[in-house]
Amino acid sequence: MDEAAHVLCVSVKTLEAWRRLGKGPAFVKLGRSVRYTMRALDQFTRERTVRNSAEGRLLDARR
Repeated sequence: MDEAAHVLCVSVKTLEAWRRLGKGPAFVKLGRSVRYTMRALDQFTRERTVRNSAEGRLLDARR
């Protein structure tokens, strides 16, 4: 999870909060362990890529 947080430039606590709220990238649960695939992290960032602040506000409003 540390690596996923590093890739997304967020803290592990942020990833945990996103997971609880259903706002973060898709993850794999293996027993008690949580794993993120690079594909899921890439998709998460692609879906949130915007060209300007107005697009960013629209994206935030939809979530």
